[in-house]
Amino acid sequence: MSKTILITGATDGIGLLTAKTLAADGHNVLLHGRSSAKLAAAAQEVGGGPETYSADLSNLADVQAMAAEIRMAHTRLDVLINNAGVLKLPNPMTAEGYDARFVVNTFAPYVLTRALLPIIPKGGRIVNLSSAAQAPIDLDALRGRKRYDDMGAYAQSKLAITIWTRELAKELGDGPVVVAVNPGSLLASKMVKEGFGVAGKDLGIGASILRDAALDPAFSDASGKYFDNDNHAFANPHAAALDAKHSASVMAAINEAITDLG
Repeated sequence: MSKTILITGATDGIGLLTAKTLAADGHNVLLHGRSSAKLAAAAQEVGGGPETYSADLSNLADVQAMAAEIRMAHTRLDVLINNAGVLKLPNPMTAEGYDARFVVNTFAPYVLTRALLPIIPKGGRIVNLSSAAQAPIDLDALRGRKRYDDMGAYAQSKLAITIWTRELAKELGDGPVVVAVNPGSLLASKMVKEGFGVAGKDLGIGASILRDAALDPAFSDASGKYFDNDNHAFANPHAAALDAKHSASVMAAINEAITDLG
């Protein structure tokens, strides 16, 4: 049965390959990107005339506008894959004074997910891109009051999305499934090439596990869990995500930042 699936960051890397894989399986794939030109090229590569949605995820007003546009066009979204992410940027600070790694990697997918929940059925899935790189969150960094280097901010942002995955799963209870996935370390994405200067491993490793997380019955009872594709198994995330006090503080700070960013 064909599913309607939104993939953020679908103009290159794992997102684009996942979109091509799912479209080839007959699913209705919605593509998100920041650049209209890249979206048009991605749509042509995916084939079948997929819908495209443009938004700058460092701007939460853009995120809300995109969600509203999707809700106008669709009464049902079966799967949301929050794939988009950033690591290395020329200027990592947004105009509002927040680190863009937290805005794009943590806040934007949370805002988008909340805004699309009304059209995601209980049997649907929300797949969040985590990473093997995870670090306890400095709340001052999350709030934009302290700066970290590229990997420091990135690792904290990826633990933060893993934390809100767990907390949202608790809130939703009987669905939809909300799962965090490390698609595999050092895959051949633009982010890895720019951030680490290495060619990286086969992107198909990541696309395959994202397809499984979106559709495979093995993930049907995985809400709140973290899948580590480096070890091909569900696993515990960084211990800080299992700390109830730390998680509560992070969630409070995320909601505070989202309110501030409007």
